[in-house]
Amino acid sequence: MIKDMAIINAYKMDGLGNDFLIIDRRTKAVNLNKNKIIELSKQNNVKFDQLIFIDQEIKNTIPIVIFNSDGEEISACGNGSRCVAYLIGKEKMISNISLQTNERILTTEIVGDLTVKINMGKPIFFWDKIPLSKNIDCREINIDIEGNKFRKGFALNIGNPHIIFFVKDCLKIKIEQLGPKIENHTLFPKKCNVTFAQVNNKNNISVNVWERGAGLTKACGTAACATAVASHLKGFTEKKVNIIFKEGVLNLELDKNQNVFMTGPVSEIKKIKIKI
Repeated sequence: MIKDMAIINAYKMDGLGNDFLIIDRRTKAVNLNKNKIIELSKQNNVKFDQLIFIDQEIKNTIPIVIFNSDGEEISACGNGSRCVAYLIGKEKMISNISLQTNERILTTEIVGDLTVKINMGKPIFFWDKIPLSKNIDCREINIDIEGNKFRKGFALNIGNPHIIFFVKDCLKIKIEQLGPKIENHTLFPKKCNVTFAQVNNKNNISVNVWERGAGLTKACGTAACATAVASHLKGFTEKKVNIIFKEGVLNLELDKNQNVFMTGPVSEIKKIKIKI
């Protein structure tokens, strides 16, 4: 006998085409297993890069739980966090919202119409915290993939593990072919997000991103943060830099304490119903 499916309320939002399904469980418990998340991610009306649960507020901070479309839980999602902050801010009619991930507290501010600024915290460079599978210089990583030699990659963690390779033309990279191979390379025991970055000048970088557990993505907030950090530490760009994606721009700023601030647009809030 097939159990009747429950119908629940949810939200769809995006940041620069980075798609999210947001489920509010502050008043009603909702738990989805890995297979159900994968199933939902493939449905036409709810397709998403990440699924985000909003939990009950604790001491003026909203806990969120984030899953990639492959059903694996992750510790950070910059664009998704900005979307949740906008949703909560409009609901409570406030501009400043604190979010709690399983790894850090994120402070956010609605700074304009459909525009949110977020403090993503400090990047991590310790090899075993990124993590890498061996103790090597995270700023000088060389990887060979099927005859392709990628040199001087920069690995770091900003809630999620990332590697950034700086190239002359990021859009010429066959990222759908190479991205998953680098993501699953033995050097990255928890896999990694992969960014090919093209430095246009001291204040602008174009990127092409393969997102761990989600695949080719139109935008990725933590990748933007990681790219800004890596590029500045390599001396390519200033502390303020624009990260250019296919559908728009995120503005990044590094402060003197190594905090990474990201400002960018979010979509309007769309209410939907889903079957689980």
